[in-house]
Amino acid sequence: MIHKYLLPMVLFVILIAPAIVFAQTTNSKSTQKTSTTQSTKTSVNVSSPPKKSLKSSIDSSKKTNPKLSMTKTTLKKSTEKDTSVSKSSKSSVNKVTQIKNDKLIVYQMMFHLWGNKNTTNKMNGSAEENGVTKFKDVNDLALKKLKEFGYSHLYMTGLIEHATMEDLTTLGIPKDHPDVVKGRCGSPFAIKDYYDVNPFFATNPKKRMDEFEAMLERVHKNGLKMVMDCVPNHLARVYHSDMKPVNIKDFGEDDDRTKSFAPYNNFYYLPNTQFQIPQGVVSPVKVDAPYIERPAKVSGNDVFSQKPTIDDWFETAKLNYGVDILNGRKTNFTPIPTTWIKMVGVLKYWAAKGVDGFRCDMAEMVPVEFWKYATTEVKKDYPNTIFIAEIYNPREYHNYIKVGGFDYLYDKVGLYDALRRLVEQKPEATVEDITRVWQNESNDISQNMLRFLENHDEVRINTPAFAKGDPFAVIPAMVVTATLHTGPLMIYFGQEVGESADDQEGFNQADDRTTMFDFWGVKAHQAWMNNGKFDGGQLSSNQKYLREFYGDLLKFVNGSDAVKNGEFYDLQYVQGEGYDRKKVYSYVRHTGKQKLLFVCNFNHTQEQNINLNIPEGAWNAMGFDMKTPKILKGKFNQKTQLTADPEKAISLKISPNSVVIYEILEKK
Repeated sequence: MIHKYLLPMVLFVILIAPAIVFAQTTNSKSTQKTSTTQSTKTSVNVSSPPKKSLKSSIDSSKKTNPKLSMTKTTLKKSTEKDTSVSKSSKSSVNKVTQIKNDKLIVYQMMFHLWGNKNTTNKMNGSAEENGVTKFKDVNDLALKKLKEFGYSHLYMTGLIEHATMEDLTTLGIPKDHPDVVKGRCGSPFAIKDYYDVNPFFATNPKKRMDEFEAMLERVHKNGLKMVMDCVPNHLARVYHSDMKPVNIKDFGEDDDRTKSFAPYNNFYYLPNTQFQIPQGVVSPVKVDAPYIERPAKVSGNDVFSQKPTIDDWFETAKLNYGVDILNGRKTNFTPIPTTWIKMVGVLKYWAAKGVDGFRCDMAEMVPVEFWKYATTEVKKDYPNTIFIAEIYNPREYHNYIKVGGFDYLYDKVGLYDALRRLVEQKPEATVEDITRVWQNESNDISQNMLRFLENHDEVRINTPAFAKGDPFAVIPAMVVTATLHTGPLMIYFGQEVGESADDQEGFNQADDRTTMFDFWGVKAHQAWMNNGKFDGGQLSSNQKYLREFYGDLLKFVNGSDAVKNGEFYDLQYVQGEGYDRKKVYSYVRHTGKQKLLFVCNFNHTQEQNINLNIPEGAWNAMGFDMKTPKILKGKFNQKTQLTADPEKAISLKISPNSVVIYEILEKK
């Protein structure tokens, strides 16, 4: 029987003994505050396995080495350096006890691009020329389709009014100087008015807040929740709010600009200097007069120079949270800095409108003491608000969770980077890095780690830089991303249909990322939207197969008690000869209701014939005895079934770039 994901374009034939198999390849490394492009090619072939007898062998190591009878382990804290995870590692398992369900399925929408049906795609085109999302585009039909696909939360990137090259003077909004704006649309992270949304999202810009609130009401009515940006580290170089509540002062309004640093200032300054436009900045919009900023403000990425480079976050100004950066980062938190108070006011303003959570941009560039204050103050009034931190320093993970009060953190430098190396088949790539992630970085906070393989900062999967233009090549990594622990999963719009991001949009120049600075039509995503039908009517057959995989994966995750709520047991440490410890990764997820076995082959070309050991400690953790045979029932669209003797190794044949998933049951 041919598997449902069998495509007409075949890279190679994959035969699987148990569950699911797909092709794969990748690259790692992200850059901040820029955007890019990619290419599309898809192919996968999966067939059901021939009937075979299970060949088992005694796992003698369990009887000779007491350390391999794993029960429970005390895990190292994330701040400790660990070099023990290697081929000979005898390390134990991460046991996670869940109090609540953290398996959120987050869908990131680059908002100005998401609903745009215009296919003009003129380089450096305006909103009128190239099109832009309107609040009304996020309609009931679209939301129903997203809900049915499996998402629980919509992260709408770029809602808040930011600096732009669009002329909004008819609305009483001053023009932004083009030389300090990135792209015709502008950067979503150069906030111009924290109490407003971008006027060009509204059908009637004068009633933009009414339209935003109506959209939010539709989101909730359709059983979804909405996450929006909190950009606390920096604002646009010229910040002016015309929508702020009465008695609220603008950031910087009362600053003493003669001082580089003062605890009560909102910005940092370079006294007696004039800001200079970086060399290489060429605006597509005519400049009427030179940009004047005196004294110059410090740029958002902590650049204390009046002349930042074009690669700096020159379009933003750094906010001051009471940290004297040039004086040994001395802190001045008493009395509470005004920036703290103003930013908490902003968060409460949006929470009061019904926003369910905040994705906090570059959270670690803001002191953790502020986050403790902010999350506490917001949750006093809005206790169900979630906070997600964009963070890249594993040494600070526990601090930002346990002190800062964050619910979730980006798992970028851990799991994302490890999986990308494997998919890309880097010489140094090893699945041992996956074990290191949960051991050293996220062990007791694995439920707090937001996992992903794409977002607006990372290159698209379907690019030469990542998966060599084959979006199916990442599927084993995607299964691990979705199922390793109980924490949330995020998918970037267009990822599920293989968006290639290979256009030169304007400020963005085909760097394998989808632009966040330009007005543009995202081709693969538009094919799924199908002019507002949201039925995938313009997708190619390969794109449909890819989207079907993602949809089935989300259904599997949402319907699996073990994945959503279960404990995790790493099986790597107990494997013997013939098991490729660099390319094969095995683990168990289990609750009282369900026990699942995952075996992943990250080798791009080689079939794996392995004898898989499940130690006594794992059987005990799952509540099984060692005396009776078990049934291994294929999951995730698979119908294969095996019988396993707990005292013997399980013989498995795993195709290249594949994942097999079994539910373990008592044999009746």
